[in-house]
Amino acid sequence: MKLYSYWRSGTSYRTRIALELKGIDYEIETVDLRAGAHNGPAYLEHNRQGLVPTLVLDDGTNICQSPAIIEYLEEYKPEPSLLPVLPEDRATVRAMAAIIGCDTHPLGNLRVLKYLKDEFDQDQAGINKWAGTWMKAAFDSLEKIVVSNDHEGEFCFGETPTIADCYLIPQIYSAARFDVDLSPYPALLKVHAACEKLEAFQRAHPDNQPDAD
Repeated sequence: MKLYSYWRSGTSYRTRIALELKGIDYEIETVDLRAGAHNGPAYLEHNRQGLVPTLVLDDGTNICQSPAIIEYLEEYKPEPSLLPVLPEDRATVRAMAAIIGCDTHPLGNLRVLKYLKDEFDQDQAGINKWAGTWMKAAFDSLEKIVVSNDHEGEFCFGETPTIADCYLIPQIYSAARFDVDLSPYPALLKVHAACEKLEAFQRAHPDNQPDAD
């Protein structure tokens, strides 16, 4: 498998975590978003939307959008599972992931922040305020969910990492970039500390990618 990835992309980051947790061998093909490589004809052959990540299977099939890729990986290699056993618990984990993937991350995407700068003349302080507003809304909700769920463990939902952790850790990484105060979220920080100890999360970290700078 080949993963088209950008080191600091949250969607690429969460996908790398899932691949690493699954123990799936894959090759990184870097896509320089700042240089516009995602809009070039070579990459658009793989991903018509021009976004990262894209997973290319050994038979040449292209899978785009990180939720679809991660769900594919769960079906392709069911163990270790990134979802709980019970259907209602799976729904809870998917909902936690969606708080970030659907409601939060898109508002802090590079193309959105670039639009704020270019079209609305926002400086870095304004961009940080914009991104931080939506991140804090997500963290407020997730903190309550992690605290209130009945499944004890170090991670978002239980004793092993799930899709929710794949989404949370990149968002916490992004929050640091935008000077978001994480001190109101001790439960999430506890999850982050547990994830940081695992090699899968370490290997997937942006700083450990071939295109990191």
